[in-house]
Amino acid sequence: MDYKVKDLSLAEQGKKQIEWAELHMPALMEIRKQFEAEKPLKGIRISAVLHVTKETAALVKTLKAGGAEVALAGSNPLSTQDDVAAALVEEGIRVFAWKGENENDYYNNIKEIMKYEPQIVMDDGGDLHAYIHENYSGKIIGGTEETTTGVIRLKAMEEEKVLKYPVVAVNNAFTKYLFDNRIGTGQSTIDGILRATNILIAGKVAVVAGYGWVGRGIAQRLRGMGARVIVVEVSPLRALEAVMDGFDVMPMSKAAEIGEIFVTATGNINVINKEHFLKMKDGAILANSGHFNVEINVKGLREIAKQVRTIRPYLEEYTLDDGKRIYLLADGRLVNLAAAEGHPSEVMDLSFSNQALSVKYLIENKDKLEPKVYNVPQEIDETVAMLKLRGMGIELEPMTKEQIEYMKQWRYGT
Repeated sequence: MDYKVKDLSLAEQGKKQIEWAELHMPALMEIRKQFEAEKPLKGIRISAVLHVTKETAALVKTLKAGGAEVALAGSNPLSTQDDVAAALVEEGIRVFAWKGENENDYYNNIKEIMKYEPQIVMDDGGDLHAYIHENYSGKIIGGTEETTTGVIRLKAMEEEKVLKYPVVAVNNAFTKYLFDNRIGTGQSTIDGILRATNILIAGKVAVVAGYGWVGRGIAQRLRGMGARVIVVEVSPLRALEAVMDGFDVMPMSKAAEIGEIFVTATGNINVINKEHFLKMKDGAILANSGHFNVEINVKGLREIAKQVRTIRPYLEEYTLDDGKRIYLLADGRLVNLAAAEGHPSEVMDLSFSNQALSVKYLIENKDKLEPKVYNVPQEIDETVAMLKLRGMGIELEPMTKEQIEYMKQWRYGT
């Protein structure tokens, strides 16, 4: 079979979801028009491990419009939107994804999409790239990577000189991390917390672990909803930035005693650990926005709990020996995709426009690129920004000839 999804009868609803996303993704739709006319991906086989959402569907349909054959697997066991997966099958996409996959399903689906011998691969987290380097001997022109976590893994492979093909770090584009990581994750993380709990944010003490672009966005939006926000950081530079941004900064050992909502966004393991659980208040809520479910020590929480029960979808109650209750959201997985729908379409418009143009760039420069991690070229970044502004009906201020000449003097030192 060329697909494995939960229920094909959901396709009609999935098509409506995709239409709604496309309505809010004007930059990507402009690229689709170009792709349809020029067919820059004609004959190219693409295998992708991405969150199977309505926004990803808009990207995949754009790649297909450019002439590509696409096989798609989900990059998280809980993030697939089953109606969207069904709709994509009807669009002729080879989809191997459903919500609620176990670990074995997840890796089997990666194996399935690699059977089509792709020339381009697209990943979100680095698991596909890792699988290829360990198990696949076919020729890959190049790949893309969507996340900070995946880029870190790939940079390590490059430094160890084991990277087999060039990869464009889409995550590093200005039009990706300034908006997707910060604004998109900030909003969608709170969306996931609210859908799982329906709590009031205002007045609560929220602890955000990590003050990278994701952590910044989460902290800012929690504060905007009335929370008193504490930041936990290991980097002195980021900690100083958080202080200057008006947040309290302290170690997790202290924050654990006073926090009511905890959100991890570090990419590291056991950021919230057994000793922190024991210090927390009764009713503390734990959520994760890092790519992998390793930031909250869920295994450790289970070990010290005398009772675990599900209160509502994506909300589990862990009762400790002293009667204290701790609430874990979405089993410690990406709360914005597991308990909600991920980033708004308007934000993914930027990220996936970068993805589409980066795939085109890899194909056009396949004989020039070495097995390294490359940033998105500046011209692509600026093109995406201009397309987005145009779609929003916003015009830039043009420079006069006098201003252009003046700037040239500074640029060239004349």
